[in-house]
Amino acid sequence: MSRTMTGAKMVVQALKDQGVEVVFGYPGGAVLPIYDEIFQQNDIRHVLVRHEQAAVHMAEGYARSTGKPGVVLVTSGPGATNAVTGMVDALMDSIPIVVFTGQVPTFMIGTDGFQEADTVGITRPCTKHNWLAKDTDRLAGIIHEAFHVATSGRPGPVLIDIPKDVQFATGTYTEPRQARVDHYKPRLKGDIEAITRLVELMESAERPIFYTGGGVINSGPGASQLLRELVDATGFPITSTLMGLGAYPASGKSWLGMLGMHGLYEANLAMHGCDLMIAIGARFDDRITGRVSDFSPDSTKAQIDIDASSINKIVHVDLPILGDVGHVLEDLLMIWKSRGRKTNRAALAGWWKQIDAWKEVKCLSYAPSETVIKPQYALERLEALTKGRDRYVTTEVGQHQMWAAQFLGFEAPNRWMTSGGLGTMGYGFPASIGVQIAHPESLVINIAGEASFLMNMQEIGTAMQFRAPVKQFILNNERLGMVRQWQDLLHGGRYSQSWSESLPDFVKLAEAFGAKGIQCSDPAQLDDAIMEMIEYDGPVIFDCLVEKHENCFPMIPSGKPHNEMLLAADAEAFKSGAALV
Repeated sequence: MSRTMTGAKMVVQALKDQGVEVVFGYPGGAVLPIYDEIFQQNDIRHVLVRHEQAAVHMAEGYARSTGKPGVVLVTSGPGATNAVTGMVDALMDSIPIVVFTGQVPTFMIGTDGFQEADTVGITRPCTKHNWLAKDTDRLAGIIHEAFHVATSGRPGPVLIDIPKDVQFATGTYTEPRQARVDHYKPRLKGDIEAITRLVELMESAERPIFYTGGGVINSGPGASQLLRELVDATGFPITSTLMGLGAYPASGKSWLGMLGMHGLYEANLAMHGCDLMIAIGARFDDRITGRVSDFSPDSTKAQIDIDASSINKIVHVDLPILGDVGHVLEDLLMIWKSRGRKTNRAALAGWWKQIDAWKEVKCLSYAPSETVIKPQYALERLEALTKGRDRYVTTEVGQHQMWAAQFLGFEAPNRWMTSGGLGTMGYGFPASIGVQIAHPESLVINIAGEASFLMNMQEIGTAMQFRAPVKQFILNNERLGMVRQWQDLLHGGRYSQSWSESLPDFVKLAEAFGAKGIQCSDPAQLDDAIMEMIEYDGPVIFDCLVEKHENCFPMIPSGKPHNEMLLAADAEAFKSGAALV
């Protein structure tokens, strides 16, 4: 039986039918009919943000920690353009987001009306797909299609732009089962012949490595479980991109740590020296590969990915396998087991002996201090005091993000939320709120730098209003840390605009919003201060004053291959004479 309703009511009904529980948004004139419908129901919770960029980052945190799509509702013009950064961030990191934007009435489009912007045109390169809904009868079908596109294949953000007259007009509601979604069917099962060929390569490989990325986590918890079974059964070493942390447990016996520009020495050298690289849900981005022409030069490369455009895009692979990670790993395990679970055990033992020798370099070592908190020490203590808890971690972008990836261990997927591809300062704080809304009883910590935190610090108001007890752990060095590091190593120590001369008192800032503020500068008092943060039942801003000029190592300089990493001991020699390509 068909149902007639207004376009605004269709939006809310479609969200209910899609199982949406939370919407992050900010009202304005072009979406008031939808907000009026939200007011008249109690099934969907609306979280009022303080800035539209933050709304998308909250939806990203919600989506990344739950596996469900995040939903955003903002008005036309500046509401939509403020959301662009978050949509690009979600596109780069493959996060499923559905963004609803208001638009001027259809008869005013193109007249430069008040708060009019060509939202569809602006966001076409920023989304997986977008729609301008001009017909109320088609609106519900478009919404159901949008959820399908956002969550199928390689996930990503989608946008629906809804003119105000379409929201007021009456039309026929389309049920989810009636919506047109069969035209988008990404391939899930991999080619069995190609998978069998990969098994053959695995059976004879002397120096194999699994290179995993965010695609494993996007495929769902089953994919991570299959990955763990495969790694533990074969005994092959495994490394991961920034976005893939947690797919394989940090405590696992085959874990090498993160690879890439600030990856671990043993992970990078293993990638450089392997003879079989198996890339699973990873896209060979520049922060991983270093100089592409010298990336893993002597290996046979296999790549498993659901996105055909990611295969052979940057690095040519010898064995491409198009399909969903979970489905491919299931078939890979089945075929490998059916052929006798074979590996080149003697060669593998020698490979691990070499890797263990690289581990002895202890690339994360740093000079301890009894007078100042080293950022590495701060994260070591945070890890020790929160390990084993029901913990979720988000980060901002910069040195603190890399140190967090190096020093925090993740045992499960969906527990680590960070901005990888776009590197968006201001991501972590709102993302932590989105995670906390999804997991109200969990401990949610955002690892921040003071500069990144300032970009969306207004969201402390959102945290207070919606009782989200997020913990903001700020490593405050009064510097744009990563910018300063590059200026130190590459630009003769000329620190152009990379320090802050006017920072707020973060304790007073927290108190101004009704939250708790904590400051610590003494290593001897750090544990007690961290426990005070953890045990406080409400939002906390923790101002951790750290060493101002600490650099993050290891580091692969721009334009260099994996086997030319800088360790802390190399920094002075590098500054005095090394040149970068």
